[in-house]
Amino acid sequence: MSEAGRPMLDEVELLLLNAQLRDELEPYVDESLNGLSQRRMPLSVENEYLASMLAWERAPAMPISQWFSPELKLPHPDEVAEEELHNLLWETIQKLYDQRVVLECTDHLDDLQLYRIIYRDILPAWEKKVDLPRNFLHWRCLDDDDAETWLRFYATNRERRQWREETGQQPPAAELAPYPRHMPSRPH
Repeated sequence: MSEAGRPMLDEVELLLLNAQLRDELEPYVDESLNGLSQRRMPLSVENEYLASMLAWERAPAMPISQWFSPELKLPHPDEVAEEELHNLLWETIQKLYDQRVVLECTDHLDDLQLYRIIYRDILPAWEKKVDLPRNFLHWRCLDDDDAETWLRFYATNRERRQWREETGQQPPAAELAPYPRHMPSRPH
């Protein structure tokens, strides 16, 4: 086959894959999938999106601790010696990242507070384990209703302005977080 004929073959392969993905997704979705073609995204991007939808639908939900083999079990926070805490925390953060769990908004928490959140909230949380290389679970270590901490340590100037306009209140002064960490994050 000539080089000139290759793009047509790629387009046919993309169309065939698109049809296969739509067929496999049919039991999981409604007619909203039909509107996808109207968005005019490139076929390769649409196929990647459909594949991620299918992976999500088929993914098992289980406690995050069971995403590991063997299951990740940590000692109770009250049983960890102060001199061991820092290393155990960072080993755990790396293990979570290896399973594509990214922790966000951690810089307002000391090591013990962050460890407690991992132990109490993250590891027992039931989540879908979507096995796609570009899929990451982002865990925000900040309560959604804790606007003050978010505004003090994490909000951009623009977000602080928007919050002030929406609420009519003055946000707390922006501050540097007391425990800055260089956390592993999703590759770009």
